[in-house]
Amino acid sequence: MMSFKKSCFTALYFSPIALALSLSQSATAQSIEVETAQRSQAMTQVTSVSQLSDVKPTDWAFQALQSLVERYGCIAGYPDKTYRGNRAMTRYEFAAGLNACMDRVNDLIAASTADAVKKEDLAALRKLQEQFAAELSTMRGRVDGLESKVAMLEKQQFSTTTKLNGEVVMGLAGVATGRIDGADVSRNTVFGYRARLNLDTSFTGEDLLRTRIQAGNSGFTNSATGIPEGSLRMAADSGGKATIDALLYQFPLGKNTTITIEANAGAADDFVDTLNPYLDGDGGSGALTHFGTRNPIYYLMGGTGIGIKHAFVEKLEVSAGYLAGSASDPTPGKGLFNGSYGLIGQVTFKPSAKFKIGATYVNS
Repeated sequence: MMSFKKSCFTALYFSPIALALSLSQSATAQSIEVETAQRSQAMTQVTSVSQLSDVKPTDWAFQALQSLVERYGCIAGYPDKTYRGNRAMTRYEFAAGLNACMDRVNDLIAASTADAVKKEDLAALRKLQEQFAAELSTMRGRVDGLESKVAMLEKQQFSTTTKLNGEVVMGLAGVATGRIDGADVSRNTVFGYRARLNLDTSFTGEDLLRTRIQAGNSGFTNSATGIPEGSLRMAADSGGKATIDALLYQFPLGKNTTITIEANAGAADDFVDTLNPYLDGDGGSGALTHFGTRNPIYYLMGGTGIGIKHAFVEKLEVSAGYLAGSASDPTPGKGLFNGSYGLIGQVTFKPSAKFKIGATYVNS
């Protein structure tokens, strides 16, 4: 009797352990089944590359594009000559590379080298194009929009190229001795300046529209020295106010002819070779005075007009021009043709790079 009770007690004692073990195993099995089902559901949610947010190096699309890049060289890579094919790309980055490979393959086909493109590569391109159709369409739409905006800007822009260059010339000047009209010349020493800003605009790459803005306070001219030979080349007294000192347009007419239109402050040296390459300048370079800059015959004309230069051959050149000193003045005895004017013609012969000779005629 006692033996039966002990056995029964023992059986009852181990029964909760077996039950707990059974329940634990059942819960674990259910957990594994749920997790497996969740993973299976997560995997079935992504059925194509088009549903991926990024393209990773392990994706078939990435590997397919990498194979195309290596075979056809459709992507140049980064500046260090690497493709960097070991990192994930956004779908738009991938679409840009895919578009480059599609263009490369199309070029090969158009060049009658279609045999250089494998059939399996064409099939891969078609599949990739289907998977990334939305990104390719968006990217091409943006490119088309940018191209149309660029085309509109090119049509509406005023200047293809405008360059700004400036120059400031300062000088200390004075007269040592001499007489003007029987009186001693003033020996005052002066300090003056001349500042220029040139806006050089080109519409075609071969023409030139020059707008010069100038200001200065140097009045050291022949009125101070009594002789024109002492007039400084940098002299420009505008009281320090900025003015449009020069406005001209120069353009080619054919291969050997150049036309120069002077709106104001035109000079013969704008379209005629002065035959003095070492001393000719505008105050910032060349000789200090007008007299030393070039032959005085070229100073007999200036203002508004037109000039033409034509090269018959490399060594023979003909220049001609007309400038009016009061072209904008409508009063009698003034204007473009009734006022002061200068008419010039010159034939220049250049037998070598270091030697030139010219025959010049001026009617002023």
